[in-house]
Amino acid sequence: MINSVLPTYNRAPLTFVSGEGTWLVEADGRRFLDFGAGIAVNSLGHANPELVAALTDQAGKLWHTSNLYHIEPQQKLADMLVEHTFADTVFFTNSGTEACELAVKMARKYHFDKGVPDRTDIITFDGSFHGRSAAGIAAAGSEKMTKGFGPLLPDFIHLPFGDHDALTEAAKSPTVGAILVEPILGEGGIIPLPDACLKGLRDLCDEHGILMILDEVQCGVGRTGKLFAHEWAGVTPDIMMVAKGIGGGFPLGAVLATEDASSGMTAGTHGSTYGGNPLACAVGCKVMEIVSDPAFLTEVNRKAGLLRQKLEGLVAGHPTVFEQVRGAGLMLGIKCHATNMDVVTAAYGQELLTVPAADNAIRLLPPLNLTDAEIDDAVARLERAATEVASAI
Repeated sequence: MINSVLPTYNRAPLTFVSGEGTWLVEADGRRFLDFGAGIAVNSLGHANPELVAALTDQAGKLWHTSNLYHIEPQQKLADMLVEHTFADTVFFTNSGTEACELAVKMARKYHFDKGVPDRTDIITFDGSFHGRSAAGIAAAGSEKMTKGFGPLLPDFIHLPFGDHDALTEAAKSPTVGAILVEPILGEGGIIPLPDACLKGLRDLCDEHGILMILDEVQCGVGRTGKLFAHEWAGVTPDIMMVAKGIGGGFPLGAVLATEDASSGMTAGTHGSTYGGNPLACAVGCKVMEIVSDPAFLTEVNRKAGLLRQKLEGLVAGHPTVFEQVRGAGLMLGIKCHATNMDVVTAAYGQELLTVPAADNAIRLLPPLNLTDAEIDDAVARLERAATEVASAI
């Protein structure tokens, strides 16, 4: 029998019917501690009362009018993002994938309008993930994502992550117009780009007139303990992709840009039917109001330190299962010696949700407002899962 849902996911045998905070309830009544948060999406937990109230209030007023008209919640959210970031302007999308499409268009249109139309090349890095659209898979370039989908969108230059010499040489090309990078590789295994490298990347872009595009779809919106991850390095991009956590679970994405970088995107050059709709932006405003509070971010950092300390102890105690902890803030990964999916599956048995990633890693991406007790509980469950995996090695 053909599945009525296109089978593009290898789904776990779990069906969740409700959630509250850091917890999800399975159809059979079991309660799971959610340290995946919809892959860094449910930034403030499930059924967050403040987000529910914001959505409900807006739903009773207006759902959709289209971008043919001014949308009050959209303007409010754009103003908040501009106030708290490097950006001068914002375009709202429904996802990070859509944000990637616009970021690529924006960079290429920028150089076209500046009179250098040949500067279409965009440098990207092995292990990256920028969504599964035409631009996204071409940008990442891995065989896993591109095989069978040719011809691919051209003019992406794929370099090894961390190869400074290759990057320096590639940036000299007069056809390079942008560099696209995640400050922390997410799907690639939770591998941070060191602050010194991000600063060097900014300098390289400035030296050669290249636009710096940051993909903060997974690592942004408070996930690392700053509102956006690049803030730790003290640099700013020209264009930034945002999604996942900004909607707290409601579909919402955005491209943020400087006035200069966005100058080619005039009326008619891009659009979205649903992007920036009143429902999404009302929720996004509430998320930004909460997450941009310095006291909230201080708590994220404190909890992140506590979780990392406990995970380091866990790794040390299970050397046959785990290799190392890496990441930043509440975007943490554990590189495994054992097969990562064995750990993920064993954690299911302990009613704990984690997320697999490349480089044989598991991801821990809990809601940013989890409690200390939930951190203790999650590590205890992961400890039991590791013991089970170790016994089978």
